[in-house]
Amino acid sequence: MIRRLPIVPTLLVLVAVGIMIRLGLWQLDRQQEKEALIARYAAAESMSADVPFPRSAKEAEQHLYRHSRVDCRAVTDRTTKAGSNRSGEAGMAHYASCRTADGGTAVVVLGWSRDPSAPDWRGGLASGIVAPGPRLVADPPLAGLQPNARPDPSDIPNNHLAYAVQWFLFAATALVIYAVAVRKRLR
Repeated sequence: MIRRLPIVPTLLVLVAVGIMIRLGLWQLDRQQEKEALIARYAAAESMSADVPFPRSAKEAEQHLYRHSRVDCRAVTDRTTKAGSNRSGEAGMAHYASCRTADGGTAVVVLGWSRDPSAPDWRGGLASGIVAPGPRLVADPPLAGLQPNARPDPSDIPNNHLAYAVQWFLFAATALVIYAVAVRKRLR
């Protein structure tokens, strides 16, 4: 008597493996897109002309790592977060949420210190680098603080190759497990 492969389970496994391989290929495409994006951001760092501060995350995509200015008419909130200075020392980054002259809002990273107490900065003109968020990392720092670490496009994670390898390994593992299960069944 000849034993045959189970049709439905075999088709399900092959469809799942096909999906996993497609996801791996998609991650390889994403890796190339991310590398191009990081290269564009790295080129933006050397541009000296100011850009308008972005009003949204979508608008920020075009202005990240460029020089900009914010006219902070009123500070609406102050926050302190862990951060590092230009020398790489750990400490506190001091943030101010602002209402701008045009009625919009902006987040300004004022500077760095070891002291967690927020400085009493009441607003004014801030210039610096547009960082993800979007937020303006003040350069020069404000309120008597030290300079924060500069926003760096190389800090953007690009782990798509690892994800692609992971999907390909999932596909191979599924095939091996299915082959072992079928082999046991056919004995």
